[in-house]
Amino acid sequence: MGVQVRNNVSIIGRDSGPVVVLAHGFGCDQNLWRLVAPALAEDFRVVLFDHVGAGHSDLAAWQPRRYATLSGYAEDVLAILRELDLREVVFVGHSVSAMIGVLAAIEEPERFAKLVLLTPSPRYIDEGDYRGGFSEADIEELLDSLDSNYLGWSAAMAPVIMGNPERPELGQELANSFCRTDPAIARVFARTTFLSDNRADLAKVTVPTLVIECTDDAIAPREVGAYVHAAIRDSRLVTLDAVGHCPQLSAPQATTEAIAAFATRS
Repeated sequence: MGVQVRNNVSIIGRDSGPVVVLAHGFGCDQNLWRLVAPALAEDFRVVLFDHVGAGHSDLAAWQPRRYATLSGYAEDVLAILRELDLREVVFVGHSVSAMIGVLAAIEEPERFAKLVLLTPSPRYIDEGDYRGGFSEADIEELLDSLDSNYLGWSAAMAPVIMGNPERPELGQELANSFCRTDPAIARVFARTTFLSDNRADLAKVTVPTLVIECTDDAIAPREVGAYVHAAIRDSRLVTLDAVGHCPQLSAPQATTEAIAAFATRS
């Protein structure tokens, strides 16, 4: 089976010109970009895909060992770029896909013109002077809850991740996305996501990078954005006046503008 079918790749926008690749985070699929992708498609060729195990990807291609580390997902990204014969792309990774993009760009930097890390976190667990936003006990409790009752976890966590309690429809959309994910796959991806530590990889990034954070994010607090910005040489940091971990839904215009401005910046 071809990579494009495996990852449910779709391409919209211009037939030529700069290419923007949009990568979704945990529990989501490419539909989470629905408010951003059409606007970007006016000026760019936009490539969307689903990670294996998400959305309309080929679920038969999912392997617990391969996807127990972010490297398996990074290799999938590179396989997509190779099959489409893409180089010099602007890769936009949301949440855990930010670190997937970092790993892919380290492996084959010639395929990347720029990285956009949207609400990234290289490590979710606090350690020493590093603040990731969660204690080890917090993450253990989160994973235990997810293991024991995935649908209940989804309903409880989605509003926390999304923020914006005055707009409950956003949290409901994220909860619905979580609930469409196979619980067995979600359990593995959750451990891969929340137990990862990619802090040492940030210094290896050699392509121009934009870090986008929100003013209030329960999953990736601003200390994390500052850390990523400081660790990646010559990176830029933009703080959106937005709440929550998914500004492509809660603040799509500001998110689109930040991506487009960086993508076209010489």
